[in-house]
Amino acid sequence: MGNVLRAVAAPLGASCGALALLVAYTSTGAAGEAPPRITVVDARIIAAPAGSGSTTAYFEVRNAGPSKDTLLYADSTELGVSQLRRTVRRTGTGRTGRTDPVWAVDVPAGGTVRMAPGGLGVVILDPPELTTGQTLPYSLWFRQSGRVAVRATVTESVR
Repeated sequence: MGNVLRAVAAPLGASCGALALLVAYTSTGAAGEAPPRITVVDARIIAAPAGSGSTTAYFEVRNAGPSKDTLLYADSTELGVSQLRRTVRRTGTGRTGRTDPVWAVDVPAGGTVRMAPGGLGVVILDPPELTTGQTLPYSLWFRQSGRVAVRATVTESVR
């Protein structure tokens, strides 16, 4: 029995040591692809006239990390239903275009996504009355980074 224990001790000790090193390595975040580093700035909501059916919020999403992330949706507990939308221009018609739902927006590694009128934005359906200067909580949800909370300021018009 003693010979069996001595024979098993060396491989068992080596396996435990390797496992401990592997756990330490993965806990540093160095294993696998490095995560994205998402920040959201310039969060603003356009004040809509009382009784209007919708308004729009715009955000600038920055990714300082070495891997891409994907914006999945945005919401606020204090506002109506929010939807990611993109304005699609109609060529040659003289019209501004239509808005289509967007199911996801890639934020490239080291890149920025700027939401702006005539492009990407968050449409808020049936918003409450909003006052210029008011700030409201908003959450942007990403595939890798999860929830990123910001405060969006209500502005009178689009910049």
